[in-house]
Amino acid sequence: MKRKLFTTILLSCFVAVCIAAAVFADINGKWSGTISTPDGNALDVSYNFKVNGDKLTGTATSQMGEIAIDNGKVMGDDFTFSVNVSGTDYPHKGKAYADSCAMDIDFGGSKSHFVLKRAK
Repeated sequence: MKRKLFTTILLSCFVAVCIAAAVFADINGKWSGTISTPDGNALDVSYNFKVNGDKLTGTATSQMGEIAIDNGKVMGDDFTFSVNVSGTDYPHKGKAYADSCAMDIDFGGSKSHFVLKRAK
């Protein structure tokens, strides 16, 4: 009897961990937020992420237009990519959570942290 109970509890924990991992790692879709630029301006942005295995593609959109995401990689809940604006690469690092993504962007040595929420 103890063995059946232990096996059931262990299996339940495994299923819960698998479900949680699937929820946390799913960044597919549209996310939006506001970046504080080094010069003090606020820039409204949205990202449309597409994950295929460990590869991340998609687009970034702001009032300046839409650009492609380059060199995207997904490693569990962490992801990285860059966008090229007028010949300058801006590397991004992110961490996915159930309802948000925490992001860091490097503006040529000046870093900015911001949060994206899933767009409706």
